Amino acid sequence: MVTGIRRLTAPQNLTTLAYDSIKRHILEGKLDEETRLTEEFLSNRLGISKSPVREALNSLQTEGLIHIEPRRGARLRRFSVKEVKNLYDLRETLEVYAVSRAQVTPDLLADLTRSVERTRRFVKANDKIKHIEEDTRFHAAIAAATTNDELCRVLKNIQDQIWLCRCKTYNLSSSTASDAHLTILKALEANDRKAAQTAMHNHIDHVRTRLIDFLEHGSLLKPVVKHS
Repeated sequence: MVTGIRRLTAPQNLTTLAYDSIKRHILEGKLDEETRLTEEFLSNRLGISKSPVREALNSLQTEGLIHIEPRRGARLRRFSVKEVKNLYDLRETLEVYAVSRAQVTPDLLADLTRSVERTRRFVKANDKIKHIEEDTRFHAAIAAATTNDELCRVLKNIQDQIWLCRCKTYNLSSSTASDAHLTILKALEANDRKAAQTAMHNHIDHVRTRLIDFLEHGSLLKPVVKHS
């Protein structure tokens, strides 16, 4: 059963509103892989016509968050181990590059310092959603400091896709995030780009290793189709 999607009343762009509402519901981890989202259900729940819902679902499929099956509705994308590895390989490449190119300013350092402090609080409070949001915000701030809009766009999409797995494997690496972020921050403060790149690599590699290990023995995988 799907609950928590609120009716839309604002006379804004309905496709954008539908997209934001459905995506938020997905990223909050309120759906499982078997739940189906139909245009009819979503349009009734959101209080809008099917057309903007259809466009929103198409956008979410393009981003790799859902898979739409004709006449059966949409459901969360299920990742294979190879797909997760590919996403993390690309994420590592982009983020190691980002720390080498970011324009380090007092404002950026202050922003990252506050982010590390918030991350510690969220982990201590066991607030999964806020922790993952803050983790994403930390990395996005570094990417934004490169002033490379395309890098930021691609990285955001990767983070959104990875989120689908991370919500269910939160306890695997959440306790190490603040220390890893602090190491990256200290390297940037010292203007030691090589150390920052190494710290970023180690951070992402740790998360990837723990996640892949879990997925290889867990239940989040796409079923393996054996060909005779």
